[in-house]
Amino acid sequence: MTDIEKQAFITAVYDIVKSIPYGRATSYGAIAKAIGFPDFSRMVGSVMAACNSSEQNIPAHRVVNSQGILSGKDAFGTSDEMEKLLEAEGITVVNNKIKNWKKIFWNPLEEINI
Repeated sequence: MTDIEKQAFITAVYDIVKSIPYGRATSYGAIAKAIGFPDFSRMVGSVMAACNSSEQNIPAHRVVNSQGILSGKDAFGTSDEMEKLLEAEGITVVNNKIKNWKKIFWNPLEEINI
C-alpha cells in the first residue's frame, strides 16, 4: 500500500467512525467491509489505536471487536476510559464486553449509503 493509499484508507476509516450514531457501536471488521477492504480489520484497529480520538473528534470508543469486546481499550489513557465513554452514551459494559451487542451493533453497510 502506497502512502497515498494508506492515507485514503485512514480517511475512509475516520469517515465511517464519525458516522457511528451516539449510543451505538460497530466492529473493526464491519468498518473494513464498508470501505471495501474486508480482510483489513486489524489495520482498522491500528488506525483506531493511533488516531488520538479526543483531539481529532473521532469517537474511537464506539469501535470494538466482532463480539463486542473492548479489545482496543489500551489505546485510551486509562484502562477504563473506553468503558466510561460508552457508558456515558447509555451502553452497558460487563466484563469488557458490550451487553446486548446485537442490539447496539451498527452496521455501516446497512445504515449509510457508501
